[in-house]
Formats: sequence, structure tokens, C-alpha cells
Amino acid sequence: MRMRPTLSWTPAEDLPPGTTDLQPVADALGAGGVLVLSGAGISTESGIPDYRGEGGSLSRHTPMTYQDFTAGAPARRRYWARSHLGWRTFGRARPNAGHRAVAAFGRRGLLAGVITQNVDGLHQAAGSEDVVELHGSLDRVVCLSCGAFSPRRELARRLEEANPGFDPVAAGINPDGDADLTDEQVGDFRVVPCAICGGILKPDVVFFGENVPPRRVEHCRALVREATSLLVLGSSLTVMSGLRFVRQAAEAGKPVLIVNRDPTRGDRHALARVSVPLGAALTGVADRLGIPVGDDGPGRPAAAPPTS
Repeated sequence: MRMRPTLSWTPAEDLPPGTTDLQPVADALGAGGVLVLSGAGISTESGIPDYRGEGGSLSRHTPMTYQDFTAGAPARRRYWARSHLGWRTFGRARPNAGHRAVAAFGRRGLLAGVITQNVDGLHQAAGSEDVVELHGSLDRVVCLSCGAFSPRRELARRLEEANPGFDPVAAGINPDGDADLTDEQVGDFRVVPCAICGGILKPDVVFFGENVPPRRVEHCRALVREATSLLVLGSSLTVMSGLRFVRQAAEAGKPVLIVNRDPTRGDRHALARVSVPLGAALTGVADRLGIPVGDDGPGRPAAAPPTS
């Protein structure tokens, strides 16, 4: 299925209101078998902005589409210049209380799995295992010609060598790791090719307008089928890539719980939408269940940037 390049969504007036009651979430987790589906909102407390919330990056930034990226070299130059700069900051982000709480729930055996729409690696950095990265990860690069994968750290080193002195000041960093730069700041930034075949390199992430790999989608559908309930964390569910799993769970009669400050496209399918900041919500649930969520977990950066 092709991921819809939907950048905005207007809530219907008849959506149920949010609540501050954490008990439905605590009850679901206490019963176990919960499948977590997370979005950009869970990473905002780590300093990575979301797309659509108050002050979200879509107010100033349009994400790269697959069609634009593959259409020509100028678009790829702009993307890699901005992404290379953003990587330095993005890669230093650390997991917050929400990520640590999810990892703690997993260690207690309460989760059926974690699906994330994020590309930041923060769930894994907090200690969660077997995370399905629905939209891929920024710490890998793929060649569009030969299909070879390589570490983002290696590409960062090559881009540093090809662009000595490139250090503009960005207006902001976006959830996709893209920095806000003007065309003047991008200048004549040099893009490097695949070291194996000379082909075009692309981050191993699903751009807007690109296909989510079918096997990955089916794996997620299987997780939904096996789960007892679905817990959505920090996603507006604007794009179909996440919303379809909410619909699947609801159609199967499985409870759907959503923790998100603003209304979402999945609210009509949910038992409740909890409108509480994610860190506070998940640590509050952990307290109710007697599960400690400390700061002594792995705590490593999502994907360490180059040290040069």
C-alpha cells in the first residue's frame, strides 16, 4: 500500500472529547498483551518536534516526498545538506520518560510488541526490544541502484570530507531529521554516491508518497491479530500507514486506547483518548502498576553522530 502524503487533517465536530483518566490505560496494560503504536509525539520531550501539534514542524516545513527525491539532483542536494546538518543534532537525542516507560512495560511482559512510526531509534535506545520501525530508520542508508545498506555514520563521515567547513545555522530540526536551511545555506553542497556501485543513496526511511514494504505491513497486521489491545502513543494517525492498524483492531473488537494531546483520526474507534502529556501519562500508569521507571536505563543517543 502506498503511504498517503497527507499533511493535514481537520477533526470532525462529533469526535469524542479527550479525558485525563489514566485508568483505562492502566487496566489494559495490567491485563497484558498490549501492542504499542507510537508516533512523533512520544519524542517531543526528547527535543524532537512533532509534525502536527502546536508548533509542529509542518507549520514551516514540508517533508521530502519520494517523487521529489528521485526526480533530480537538486532536490537530493537540498535534502542531504539539510539532513546531514540535522543528523548532528538529531543523533544526540536521548530517550525520555515515555520511551523508558514503554521499555519497562516490555520488560514486565505486558506488551505484545512495539510498532513505531518514528525514525529516531529512541525506543531501542531506551531498552525496548523487537521494535518494528514502520517507516524505517535514519541510522541506515540504502542504495537505490544496487540495494546495498550502509551505516549512516559512514555516510556522515564521507559527507564531512566532501564538504569541509559546512556548518550553517539551522532554523530548526524536524521529526524526519531534516534541518531548516535556505537555498543560500545549502549552496553547492556535494552529495556522495554509493561507494559500491556509484548509485543514488537514500536514507532507509519511507518518504511521503513511498510504499511501506508489504512484508513489514503484514508483520504489523499479525501483531495486531495477536494482541489483546492497541495503545496509540503520540500519533495523530493522519496518515493511513498507522490508522489502518487502529481500524483493524477496532474491527476485531479489540480495545483501542489513545494517549495524544490533540484529537486524532482514530478517536472514533477508541475506547478513550487520554489528553495528558505522554511522559507524565506513562509514568503515572507505571506508578499505578508498581513498575519503576528510572533514569538508569541504557540512555544512549538514538544513533550516535560522527565525532569529527
